[in-house]
Amino acid sequence: MYAVIKTGGKQYKVSEGIILKVEKLKAEAGDKLVLDQVLLVNDENGNVKVGDPVVDGAKVTVEVLEQGRGKKIIVYKYKKRKNYRRKQGHRQSYTKIKVEKIEG
Repeated sequence: MYAVIKTGGKQYKVSEGIILKVEKLKAEAGDKLVLDQVLLVNDENGNVKVGDPVVDGAKVTVEVLEQGRGKKIIVYKYKKRKNYRRKQGHRQSYTKIKVEKIEG
């Protein structure tokens, strides 16, 4: 059984037991969350439910494992012969979650 969920402006294909990093959610480590923006559900029998835009009554229960920040990336802007240089670093925040249950 798998589902396609939407969180943080992105879509993820998830199944029970999978661990993934998503955009930062407002929750502490150990909390349980219910994600109700389920776009598609496929069960064991091969029955597919596609939402318009979401599947009615479908939800995915997840457990927050940790809050963290990714690796640093360097953003460097440069214009040749104009003495224009800008250097900036960025670390994206994320939430690591584990999918516990898919209901659809």
